[in-house]
Amino acid sequence: MMRYSLVEDMRETLNCIEQDLLQFCQIISETRLMMARVFVLPPILKGEELTPTPTIHVEQQLGNKARQLAVQHYAHLYLQQQSEKKSTRSATRLPGALCLNVTAQQQNSLTLLSERINQARQYFQQLVTVDAELPAAARFPFVHQHFPGLLTLNVYRTLTVLPSVDSINFGWANKHVIKRLTPDDVIQTLEKSLSAKRARAPWTREEWAEKVQEELALIKALPADTKLKIKRPVKVQPIARVWQSDQQKQTQLACPNPLIVTCLEGETCPELGTLTDYDEANVTHRHKPDARPATLIIPRLWLWKED
Repeated sequence: MMRYSLVEDMRETLNCIEQDLLQFCQIISETRLMMARVFVLPPILKGEELTPTPTIHVEQQLGNKARQLAVQHYAHLYLQQQSEKKSTRSATRLPGALCLNVTAQQQNSLTLLSERINQARQYFQQLVTVDAELPAAARFPFVHQHFPGLLTLNVYRTLTVLPSVDSINFGWANKHVIKRLTPDDVIQTLEKSLSAKRARAPWTREEWAEKVQEELALIKALPADTKLKIKRPVKVQPIARVWQSDQQKQTQLACPNPLIVTCLEGETCPELGTLTDYDEANVTHRHKPDARPATLIIPRLWLWKED
């Protein structure tokens, strides 16, 4: 049973995030800007969340305009802050970087605030995904019942504040989610789906139950030691590659938010690369391991049987 104080904890945590974000954005707005570059991506519209995106057009913004877009983006937690046509189930992404000339005190404040915001965001995510003890499908209506219009994906993602670095380049990451399963794991999932007695469009409840029964029969007919896996593509993600020459180290970071680079007096601004348009047809894989041959047996679950 859901604990009595859960919604109150969520409300308090969200208030802390909003107050700290206000302060964080204020420091960014008041600090001397050395360089800023952000990349505006096309919005994901309602109903298009699962539509493949073989190409993505990028629009670059620079200087104060880029900073203004970044500050709006950091504070964007509610769908009331966006166009009604935009999806409420997809997070808005704004890759890029702001390089700020800061005092030691400002650097310290930005670092501490970002750490505090990130911890609170992690806690809020835990409250929704773990403590609420709700199945994944029930979380969205639960959050919206108590916090109308809250964009949970925008609430969850972390802020990155970096001390002076040498260069930041941007690119795209193509990934798959892979989860290995036994036939027994899949049988349990399908039986749970049957006992829920729900329909899924465009099928009626009876047609859907029949479809799941067929899938169950298919899995039950497999030998117990069959190797199964869920392998589904994740939407392409913007990434940043940060280079620090003193450590001879490159770090790759997910980049849904503009990175903040804090430069103290006398430190130089990093070189900022650009993010080019994404084109799936021209992706070159530096290293693509040979995948084991597999057969797709339940397409809706992205369930594969290794041959």
